[in-house]
Amino acid sequence: MIILDTCALIFDALFPERLTENAINTIEKSEQQSKLFCCDISLWEVAMLIQKKRLNPEIETQFFLETILKSRRIQLLSINPEIAAISCSENIFKHKDPADRLIAATTIHHRAKLVTSDTKLVDISGLEIIW
Repeated sequence: MIILDTCALIFDALFPERLTENAINTIEKSEQQSKLFCCDISLWEVAMLIQKKRLNPEIETQFFLETILKSRRIQLLSINPEIAAISCSENIFKHKDPADRLIAATTIHHRAKLVTSDTKLVDISGLEIIW
């Protein structure tokens, strides 16, 4: 099971040259095996970046988000009580970004691997990162 961080979703959709070869290979293999996922909060993060004009996909936000998911057959993971509890653990998380916490907690909960370039996530215990 592979989970794409928000940055990996954006890079894959708009800036594939920013992905590493390892990330590309992992994404493609996981897609073929129907084991490619993202967290629901990543959709919110992308929408906020568009709203703040920090990202311009040149199409309507909802359509862009739907296209991201459909183009790679990405399955959406939702928060649950265990993920919420993990995300609040001060023993695991040193930084305060709630989206990062939820994405990392979801990855840990599902015993998955996370495709990300986010260096703030590297030191999280129990989190396996692919980049």
